[in-house]
Amino acid sequence: MLSLWNSIASSLSFTALLIPIGILGFIRWGMWLLKRIPAMFYRPIRNSYDTTATLITPVYKEDPVLFRRAIDSWIANTPDRIIAVIDVTDTVCIEIARTYAEVEVMLIDIPGKRPALAMGVDASTTDIVVLVDSDVIWEPDVLAKVKMPFADPKIGGVGTRQNMYPTDGKRATIWERLADIYLDIRYTDEVPATTLFKAVSCLSGRTAAYRTQVLQMLREPFLNETFNGHPCMSGDDKRYTCLVLQSGYRTWNQLDARVYSTFKPDFRGFVKQRIRWSRNSFRSDLRALWQGWVWKYPYLALMLIDKTIAPFTLLLGPIVLVLSVLTGNWPLALALIIWWHVSRAFKILPHLIRKPADWLILPAYIGITYYMSLVKGYALFTINEHKWLTRAVAVVDGKVTRVSEAEQEGKAAPEPALAPTTN
Repeated sequence: MLSLWNSIASSLSFTALLIPIGILGFIRWGMWLLKRIPAMFYRPIRNSYDTTATLITPVYKEDPVLFRRAIDSWIANTPDRIIAVIDVTDTVCIEIARTYAEVEVMLIDIPGKRPALAMGVDASTTDIVVLVDSDVIWEPDVLAKVKMPFADPKIGGVGTRQNMYPTDGKRATIWERLADIYLDIRYTDEVPATTLFKAVSCLSGRTAAYRTQVLQMLREPFLNETFNGHPCMSGDDKRYTCLVLQSGYRTWNQLDARVYSTFKPDFRGFVKQRIRWSRNSFRSDLRALWQGWVWKYPYLALMLIDKTIAPFTLLLGPIVLVLSVLTGNWPLALALIIWWHVSRAFKILPHLIRKPADWLILPAYIGITYYMSLVKGYALFTINEHKWLTRAVAVVDGKVTRVSEAEQEGKAAPEPALAPTTN
């Protein structure tokens, strides 16, 4: 009889662990299909539309070799103008930019990326502006392709397809390869799905094109964004995209326009970038849902809600794994581990086809995915902190301020900000 009761208790324990993870798995796969199915119907816009374009790049302490490669790739796309807005302290990049006759150099002594972008946009007179990070390398046809969607007067912003470029230009580290996996996930599912509804929530700042007059009109809300009374420093791409959508324009991603960007090659930098991006996303998405304008785009609103909740629901899997090990439920533990590998491989299959060598880092990708849930929890808990984390600027006492590397880590008091003057 005792053996029977033990058997029943063991079965109930097994069922109690399986039910919640089964329900959650059903929901997660349902949300994935809600993205994957529409994404299958995405096609890039193809036409002969052409217009004038100014390329604007904010530059701060960029790697000289990467900066030259990036400029060469931009020139090959023949924009009407290239404006490099360079931090006045970055003498190396100033010298590099001035060696190119095609590049107009503007100097800025206001810390932060947003003022640099706004300065470039203010100086533009072409129909569209293309905002580009200073390390981004373009394929030869990027500019022609991002112009095409602007044939539709309702489209206010156009994004690109992005992949990782190794920091040393040769061999990618495991952290750069993981960053590339995350990019491919985004541009295989979420981005093409939301593009189909012409409501992409973030046109990545690595390369995004906008109607010049629209950005000039949005100058003040872009520069003066706050969250809980604190000035927002990073998240410029998300802010521009949301302001464009909020103004009634639509957004599009031209996924056949491919660009390449570097990512932090070590664990520390990898995590820091994701903390910053997560904080930016939480601020922007929660504001959009609270203000209500995003409800004009029901599919996008659903995606924002899911993005906010999903990272925390992922933690149930590791919790069940730990409980199954502690209770000696080895079949369940083994089943979970196998299922994680099968399901994750299936969801990132397009990337694994493109990069077969990344089958070897599938376990690392699974582990870092769950770790990122904790990172996003930390980002939400510290949402009012405004540090770039990978640049020497931060919001201190309500002002965007230059800081040293030690101060970026909170080890010393900040220096006073430079006076806001322009050249």
